[in-house]
Amino acid sequence: MSEMSFEQMLEESLKSVHAGEIVTGTVISVKPDEIALNIGYKSDGIMTRSDYSADNQLDLTTVVSVGDEIECKVKKVNDGEGQVVLSHRDALQSKASEELRKAFEENAILTGKVVQVVKGGLNVEVDGARIFVPASLVSDSFERDLNKYQGQDIQFVITEFNPAKRRIIGDRKQIMSAMKKEQHDKLFSELKEGDIRTGVVKNLTDFGAFIDLGGADGLLHISEMSWGRIENPKKLFKPGQEVEVLVKEISGERIALTRKFPNENPWKDAESKYAVGEIVTGRVARMTDFGAFIELDKGIDALLHVSQISKDHVNKPSDVLEPGQEIEARVVDLDVDNHKISLSIKALIPEEEGDVADVDVEAASEE
Repeated sequence: MSEMSFEQMLEESLKSVHAGEIVTGTVISVKPDEIALNIGYKSDGIMTRSDYSADNQLDLTTVVSVGDEIECKVKKVNDGEGQVVLSHRDALQSKASEELRKAFEENAILTGKVVQVVKGGLNVEVDGARIFVPASLVSDSFERDLNKYQGQDIQFVITEFNPAKRRIIGDRKQIMSAMKKEQHDKLFSELKEGDIRTGVVKNLTDFGAFIDLGGADGLLHISEMSWGRIENPKKLFKPGQEVEVLVKEISGERIALTRKFPNENPWKDAESKYAVGEIVTGRVARMTDFGAFIELDKGIDALLHVSQISKDHVNKPSDVLEPGQEIEARVVDLDVDNHKISLSIKALIPEEEGDVADVDVEAASEE
């Protein structure tokens, strides 16, 4: 048997390659738009900028150095000039495709970056592979504008995998639904009446605000927003605002909230501060035909009946009083349990200045 020549031994030591194979090459030279690699084959491999990155403005010398190892996919064994055509992007996509297949089969949760918002959904990239998330599967609630997801990392599962047709469908909705159910169950297992929680204003109506407690919404009725009078919830709160609330009642899935914290109750000292016979000062808060409501303190309004405004006949309060006007009056009736106080200006008029009419407590208590 004749001895092999050096050239023959070298030829035998070099591996063979075929199109579609994944190989690892060592960079032997790099230009702004091209990389040459040694892949252990008789010919060197060539990789263009477009086969390395989707950025057609990228200067390869800024990201690749001689001696670096790069995983590549063989596109052509011979480009016509004896060189092997390689693609790093194709290698990443092939590898990612296998990972996606595995994730699809195992229903695993993936994280990818939204690289494009298109009509009808989101294009998400995972290790160079593209997944389409339809608008209907982006969230468990209607999303009018998907642009907020641009550039964001989102989680999803793959519900359809068909790389041959370039159809890989992601679903974020079921993850959102599962997370919310988990939060919901956790919230209701822990939540108790009397708890103080911090929530976020979800939306506002004329009758109150819905507060997201992290798993379920609670209703903060307008009458429970403050110990004082609230005319419009939208003047007090804004969507997205954090608020501290007290859990007033839990009835099945319904949660009633309040911001009338017991320690802030202005009525707790009312029995001594507004005892019958006391002279008090207040501000005209609002008026009706039968009387004026006088704000004595934040959260405490007293009724000054029209018959108790003056010793002279008064048709309606607005004939002699103005909103914001400060008045002095005597407390003629106090009902702490029902949060009612009745006032009289007439009761302050000395007898020598005129006949003082008996205070009509029943009339002064009307609303």
